[in-house]
Order: sequence, then C-alpha cells, then structure tokens
Amino acid sequence: MKRYSKRNQLVTLSDLNVTPMLDLAFVLLIIFVIATPLLEQGMKLDLPEGGEPETAMKPEDILTVEVSRDGSQLLLDRQPMNILQLAEAFKKAYAKNPKTVVYVRVDRDGMNKHTMAVLDTAQKSGLTQVSFRTKEVQR
Repeated sequence: MKRYSKRNQLVTLSDLNVTPMLDLAFVLLIIFVIATPLLEQGMKLDLPEGGEPETAMKPEDILTVEVSRDGSQLLLDRQPMNILQLAEAFKKAYAKNPKTVVYVRVDRDGMNKHTMAVLDTAQKSGLTQVSFRTKEVQR
C-alpha cells in the first residue's frame, strides 16, 4: 500500500535568489570604476564670451595679470614680471587694500598650469577675489 503525502509536490520557494542580482551589481561597479578615470581626462571646451566689466570699482583696486600662451611671460598691469615678482606685488597690494581684485587674462589656447600658478600666488598673498577676463579692460 502506497502512502500519500499531504504536502503538495509542487512546492513554491518563498525566498528570492539574489545571487544573480549581486553578480550584476558587482559587474556594474567594476565597469564604473574602470570607466570613470577615462571620462575624467578632459574635454574640449569652447568657452563663452565674457560679459561687461564692473564699473563700480576704483582702478587702483584692480590688478590685471596677463599670461602668455606658453606661460613664459607674465604681465602685471603691462609690466613684465616673473612669478616671484608677482608674489611680491600681490603682497604689497594686499597690504595696501585687502579687497583688491585680480583680473586674470589668459590666452584661449594656453595651458592651465600657468593660470593656476598665478591663482595660487594670489591666494597665498591673501588676494582671494579673482575674475577671469576675455577682453582687455579699458581704464
């Protein structure tokens, strides 16, 4: 005599198998970890034209620094300087007026390391108000 079980032969599983979902999550994580540095290499930017300069400032409160394309020449208010002379001029300007604004004009196709050197020098001298310019400021 054959015994019959009261349990149904087709038992449904009540818990979800998450192993394939975890595999997919780890694969996506690896893809993003590999792809993110490749995206951060940079992109070609076509920067917009600048607006009109502010007119409420006094000309003696503005220092204009121009950086050549290759960074070999720095001009502070049209006077040639090197980075050390520029730092001294920034310190004197800060001692005279802490709210002095530095206008930075760089070549459109120039390297950013020279621009960053100017910005770093201004910050170390205490001048934190910096504005990038696209056209020459008429005084």
